Amino acid sequence: STILKNSLKNSLLELECHFTWALLKQDVDLDDLEETIADQIEFFIESNITNYNLLSYVCHLKDSNEEALRNLQKAEEEVQKNHPHKTDQRILVTWGNYAWIYYHMQRYEEAQTYVSKVENTCKELSSTAQWKIELPEIYAEQGWALLKFGRKYYERAKDCFEAALKNDPNNPRYNAGYAIAMYRLEDFSHRQCEDINPSFKPLKRAVELNPKDTFLVALLALKLQDLMRADEGEKYIEEAIKITPNLPYVQRYAAKFYRRKGEVDKALQILKKALAVTPKSVFLHHQLGICYRAKLFQLRNTTRYPPQGQVDELIRLAIFHLKTATDQRTKFFSAHVDLANMYAQGKRYKEAEETFQKAFQINILFYDDKQELYHHYGNFQRFHMKSESEAIRYYLEGLKIEKESYGRNKCRSALKKLLEQRIQRGVGDATDFGTLGLIHKLNGEKQKATECYEKAIALCPDNAEYLSALCELRLSI
Repeated sequence: STILKNSLKNSLLELECHFTWALLKQDVDLDDLEETIADQIEFFIESNITNYNLLSYVCHLKDSNEEALRNLQKAEEEVQKNHPHKTDQRILVTWGNYAWIYYHMQRYEEAQTYVSKVENTCKELSSTAQWKIELPEIYAEQGWALLKFGRKYYERAKDCFEAALKNDPNNPRYNAGYAIAMYRLEDFSHRQCEDINPSFKPLKRAVELNPKDTFLVALLALKLQDLMRADEGEKYIEEAIKITPNLPYVQRYAAKFYRRKGEVDKALQILKKALAVTPKSVFLHHQLGICYRAKLFQLRNTTRYPPQGQVDELIRLAIFHLKTATDQRTKFFSAHVDLANMYAQGKRYKEAEETFQKAFQINILFYDDKQELYHHYGNFQRFHMKSESEAIRYYLEGLKIEKESYGRNKCRSALKKLLEQRIQRGVGDATDFGTLGLIHKLNGEKQKATECYEKAIALCPDNAEYLSALCELRLSI
């Protein structure tokens, strides 16, 4: 009946589960996420309750509710198996998901049954009347789900793990989640030119509480490498490989460690071994592509006339793996940029152009991604398509996004260099001087900016934009 349906909907919205955590399907590649979770179910047995719950939600988003119910059953079995005597709070998330899926299947009686189960259990767990109680286990569940839905959600994930830790500061699982969230957030804050290292302590603490969690151990090793403590980092990597020699999640970070250390062949060896275990892993294909690219650059830098056959083969291998990664995850931004640049290295300009256009179409890009993309595409136009005017146009696009990042810095310096070269060659026009004036102005170099605008006006006396910029500068000096 409609009354039951409406009162049910209100109760459903009160539940703490994947359906109420605002995890949007447009922010993630569902097929790829499904693949990833399936791999993790195989390798991280202790997180299976979490993974089955999430997998069930992904199945629902892909319109297979029957499959979603099967995964919730598996989550329930895991709870029974691991915690037969006490109530595992994560069961509340499972029941909440059950209620929502039955609701979507229009099986309202069953949905109501699960809503009641949650309400009654919450009353047992909490002396207070209201049943939306704050349980650390549920905060953590939400944190893990948010981490899986991508960069847009990392800040919220960190907050969830912080909330869980307030109630249980020594819990190894919550500390692990918090450290991973901090590590990922920090990676992005570096790209946005904020020089901070807040993940080192949480990682160290998580590893002390979880010495057998080799995934965390490998992350700590990479963090030490970032902090110029690579020898210490390498001990952790070797330790992690010793404990779990065949865990692809450790192998992929070990490979990254050795590639960054310059031992590319060792990295390749490790990645191929991991790929044999998880052949569809997008991460591994991307890393393999980057390794072949590194070998290509090594070859070009160390050999005056590198054999063409060798060059072609490295480009071919890099393209193969990068294309595999982008085919499988259509929103994988850095893999698209790497692939486009690799096509350009192989003089396959049509495919490079198509790949860049695909990257521009990705709908989940942050401003620093866009700035980086404008820089790469500007370089492509300048060095491969030999179009300085197009290059200038795209570098400028990157500059116009007025938030600092490495990508913006690169656009700025590439643009400055190109304009100065044009002016030195005597092909600089009013626009070139005007644009260079703008860059000096952005850099706070008022004197140089003034000179550029004066030259621009000499070449184009009636340009209102240059005249007003010059007025503004003279008033501020």
